[in-house]
Amino acid sequence: MKNFGLNELREMYLSFFETKGHLRLPSFSLIPRNDPSLLLINAGMSPMKTWFTGEEEPPRRRVTTCQKCIRTPDIENIGKTARHGTYFEMLGNFSFGDYFKREAIHWAWEFLTSPDWVGIDPDRLYPSVYLDDDEAWNIWHNEIGIAPERIFRFGKEDNFWEHGSGPCGPCSEIHFDRGEKYGCGKPDCKPGCDCDRFMEFWNLVFTQFDGDGKGGYTRLANPNIDTGMGLERLACLMQGVDNLFEVDTVRNIMLAVSEKANVKYGEDEKKDISLRVITDHIRSTTFLICDGVVPSNEGRGYVLRRLLRRAARHGRLLGIKGTFLADIVPVVARENFSEYPELTEKLDYIQKVVAIEEERFAATIDSGLDILDSMIKETKTAGADTLPGEDVFKLSDTFGFPVDLTREIALEAGLGIDEAGFEALLAEQKKRARAARAAMGDLGWT
Repeated sequence: MKNFGLNELREMYLSFFETKGHLRLPSFSLIPRNDPSLLLINAGMSPMKTWFTGEEEPPRRRVTTCQKCIRTPDIENIGKTARHGTYFEMLGNFSFGDYFKREAIHWAWEFLTSPDWVGIDPDRLYPSVYLDDDEAWNIWHNEIGIAPERIFRFGKEDNFWEHGSGPCGPCSEIHFDRGEKYGCGKPDCKPGCDCDRFMEFWNLVFTQFDGDGKGGYTRLANPNIDTGMGLERLACLMQGVDNLFEVDTVRNIMLAVSEKANVKYGEDEKKDISLRVITDHIRSTTFLICDGVVPSNEGRGYVLRRLLRRAARHGRLLGIKGTFLADIVPVVARENFSEYPELTEKLDYIQKVVAIEEERFAATIDSGLDILDSMIKETKTAGADTLPGEDVFKLSDTFGFPVDLTREIALEAGLGIDEAGFEALLAEQKKRARAARAAMGDLGWT
């Protein structure tokens, strides 16, 4: 199997769908446009919602993109596993009332198996379809030529895309067999198994219904196609590596962090966690700042601040003295230059924002860490398993120590935190602040 670089795969995908009449569009900003339901773009189709619903006319009925995405719900798992990441790129080809299942399936198969393109051995690919989607099953079997025992039917949880009410439909996922060494050893191991052998990497969504959110579905007059394939995941398969941190462009960023910390990846699991956290978070923050997000205490600005401060703290755990994150930003820009030259164009600005935020955090982190360490020891000495809400509040209010960082460090020490106690004290503080402003006549402050 050919070994393609991540940047090479991105260009190959977009070029392939241009040959199929698709309009190639650059990635949309990570900041959603006129969509209050989203804090940050988290999927390839998210910026195109109005084109799918018909509220706006798309620039062409066929579009292809590689979309920057940010997802942070499982941020606590970043670094602890080699799979999780907050930043990723999603390859997609989209049809707005134009082609449908046949073309989507045929083109996916051509891109993946043709020696002119990716050239994957067809015997390593296994499609799945929605339970009663005979149309998709027949295309895979009768037209593509996949044997019946290699096509898997799964239920709604795996192969039906819907989000509340609105456009929805069945999916067809493509799985890659990574080999027996990744398997569970069970004789019935197959796509859908919980082990790491069969990796799902491309999801073809056939948006053919309008759902009412209560189980009722009306067929759309003009069904759509929405596909999504993780670029880093495809690169993992093509480069024969186990996780996204070993993909060429990401690995080069992590090597820069390793050099800064004077540690080698793969020799110490705790240090590996910190290397992965920093690598992931500096990728995310570089793209967020480039797209106009600035650190703040709420909304997407808080997401950025949290990512930067988590990365800075893990730099301390690696023994890095002083600030360092701004020095890694040029590596992120270099590794992504072919598709995102704006990172280099805005490099000085991005580095400045990163440096200022890290310097601000550095002023509080050392004293805060020392105090938190003492609080953790006192809690354990007392035989308790929860850090008192008063301690959590004191760290936040007096020392500016973020509560999520307190929670994370306490968890590493085997403790929980008194969330309810902290929230109650925070509410009291806000109440006192409002009363004080009222007593002063507010002075127009907010």
